[in-house]
Amino acid sequence: MSISNYAVKRQFTGFSLTVTPTLKQQMLNWANQFNICCFMDNNNYPASLHSYETLVAAGAWKWVKLTAGNAFCTLRAFYEHQADWLFGHFGFDLKAETESVPTALPDRIGFPDCYFFVPEHLLLLQDNQVLISSYSADPEKLLLSIINSHEVNQSEADCPVKLQPAMGKDEYINKVNALKAHIHRGDCYEINFCQEFFASPAEINPVKVFKRLTEVSPNPFSVFYKIEDVYLLCASPERFLRINAGSVWSQPIKGTAPRNTVDPNADAELARLLAINSKEQSENVMVVDLVRNDLSKFCQPGTVHVEELFGVYSFPQVHQLISTVKGELSPGMNWIDAVQQSFPMGSMTGAPKRRVLELIEAYEKARRGIFSGAVGYCTPEGNADFNVVIRSILYNQTKKHLSCLVGSGITWYAEAEKEYEECLLKAAAIMETVSGKV
Repeated sequence: MSISNYAVKRQFTGFSLTVTPTLKQQMLNWANQFNICCFMDNNNYPASLHSYETLVAAGAWKWVKLTAGNAFCTLRAFYEHQADWLFGHFGFDLKAETESVPTALPDRIGFPDCYFFVPEHLLLLQDNQVLISSYSADPEKLLLSIINSHEVNQSEADCPVKLQPAMGKDEYINKVNALKAHIHRGDCYEINFCQEFFASPAEINPVKVFKRLTEVSPNPFSVFYKIEDVYLLCASPERFLRINAGSVWSQPIKGTAPRNTVDPNADAELARLLAINSKEQSENVMVVDLVRNDLSKFCQPGTVHVEELFGVYSFPQVHQLISTVKGELSPGMNWIDAVQQSFPMGSMTGAPKRRVLELIEAYEKARRGIFSGAVGYCTPEGNADFNVVIRSILYNQTKKHLSCLVGSGITWYAEAEKEYEECLLKAAAIMETVSGKV
């Protein structure tokens, strides 16, 4: 852990210019020159869902790297001391701290359990305006250097990658049936069960691969996140928590159907059938109940409610069933309390949460790490926004190990064969991306 002993008031300079895909790519190219960076983009989804269209944080002016045990307490002290913007992540294995369920599964990527940094340079894009703050450069000169930047030739190699499953189809089906037996015995009601697809050795150019991923699968919570030699290339459609002026939103996803991009009428029918699918609804409502319970731990009594139930949202590869739960923060609570009281998120665990986490440890084969965690930011005023890390590529450049985890919600009504097919559907965009065919 490294914590400096002073805080500086951050100032922003605004510039009016047309925000284009080319400009965003230049910003990503520039940010990737730093050992630490975070590029977040909503891919032109409705502005009402986000405070900013794009956020770019580059360089760690100050930082904190934590392991499960006392992470939230230390992060709280770091945030209060800095009184600044923070960017970073909560890894899934913080469950050892929040739910007393440690992990012994192998970790081949190496993201810390928790990492946050105060950016040296910060760019906020919204409504064709760029706000720039830098602790070490003149904002105008910084913008010119970004506009004139080219992709850093960190690696000429960008070889086609073929992902292989860490468990075969038969093993996956046997494990799903074993989990259903736990459900039948009353151990749990629903469990998010994940499997890994991986390639090793694999050589990719993370910037190029992220560009392809967001072209194939542009989603509203996309993130390019780099800590030294480990990368997250994320095309997430899901929000974990948003806090704005004391209001809290969580938008869990449970329920998936394929798209038909050839026939609009057939595609609309797939969406309609998803909306009325009792199996998918049962999965969704179980998670909604779990999220409502989590929010009630840090929200004012009587304020937690379901703002939208079973909303059907369409993304490039899939239709999803998304519900929105809202509440109002209790006095004295902040974004760190909110995460601590609700982590890991219900959509990536199940119910009851602690027992499900124990079963995840028993049946999955790889440590989730940053997958099923959350990446996002907070402001000095206490506003925050965090995604759910799904539909993602995890890459350790030194070890040349590339990983993609996908999961689905298992209930008593789940059919193992169909759950396996759902995993393949969710992984399709990533498999296409790393194959180099796009």
